[in-house]
Amino acid sequence: MEIKKVCVLGGGGFVGRHVVSQLCERGYEALVPCRNINRAKHLAVLPTVSLVEADVHDPEALKRLFEGMDAVINLVGILHEKKRGDFQRAHVELPRKVVDACRATGVKRLLHMSALGASPDGLSRYQRSKGEGEALVLAAHGENLAVTVFRPSVIFGPEDSFLNLFARLLPWAPVFPLGSPHARFQPVYVGDVAQAYVASLGNPATFGKCYELCGPKVYTLQQLVEFVARVKGLRRLVLPLGDGMSALQAWFFGLLPIKLLTHDNYLTLKTDAVCGCSFPEVFNIQPVALEVEAPLYLADIAPPRFISEHRDR
Repeated sequence: MEIKKVCVLGGGGFVGRHVVSQLCERGYEALVPCRNINRAKHLAVLPTVSLVEADVHDPEALKRLFEGMDAVINLVGILHEKKRGDFQRAHVELPRKVVDACRATGVKRLLHMSALGASPDGLSRYQRSKGEGEALVLAAHGENLAVTVFRPSVIFGPEDSFLNLFARLLPWAPVFPLGSPHARFQPVYVGDVAQAYVASLGNPATFGKCYELCGPKVYTLQQLVEFVARVKGLRRLVLPLGDGMSALQAWFFGLLPIKLLTHDNYLTLKTDAVCGCSFPEVFNIQPVALEVEAPLYLADIAPPRFISEHRDR
């Protein structure tokens, strides 16, 4: 299967910009549809990238976008709903439309972003919608459409919305009440995720497979928050909340105009986002450790002692 042209849905987002950049480095032509081109103008400087304004939720628009494409990468996903049904629209209805458009236009390759913990029987609407979308994409795999699904843990890297969130909040809170402190993650570096996507494009060994992507180490949420505080050079008391207070905190934050945390997020955190396995060997990637990469973007000037300690390790 020869692949030259790739349409990347969600290409202007956090993971998408890394995927598109690596596609460009390897000589692929990438088409990135956007609701607003100005929000993805950072990609316009890449020589083999084309930006186009389009509504990817419109089935006819998808068919026009996919005409002449050899592969499609769907990275579209949301963590919070602005209104009830947004998870279903982004994680279930869109993947179904993408599969239908691939079949209608003869696209032979589809890569799909799911998530660890995704399950039709999940506790949260996020998990259930991700699970439904993942299942229908895998069911579409066959002779005319080769599918690969990825299930990453929480993804870290410059401009992530996870560690950077705590980096912004901690300076304002000498005492930091933390809900779901024992939730477990195995954070994976965004560059490693992007590399896995691009490496799988033309590799038949990955066809029809679903891969869990994790970094080299498991952390609790409390350990991650304390790590961010150390990197920022802040002395903070992280106050772990019990289950009842965690639920109450999530409910309160869910009422705010800017969604830092919702009750659905609280339910998602009840399922550990860990792989229990090493990075898939088929990609030949040694995953980057959180302690190596995160200090480079979390701290304006990382404390020299902190950096030297991890360099020695």
